[in-house]
Amino acid sequence: MALSDHVSFAEIELEYGLYEPQVKALMRDRLKPSSYRAWRKRVRKFSDRRAHYK
Repeated sequence: MALSDHVSFAEIELEYGLYEPQVKALMRDRLKPSSYRAWRKRVRKFSDRRAHYK
């Protein structure tokens, strides 16, 4: 879910009980370093606008 640009951290928290820092730590552990950096860049870019896309 975290890789999707259409799912917010709030939705992940509701469904799985993981807070934003926990999701970031999980992604850091599971992704290659370059993939994690690309994901974080996308999250920073779209995090403020996610609610408007729905």
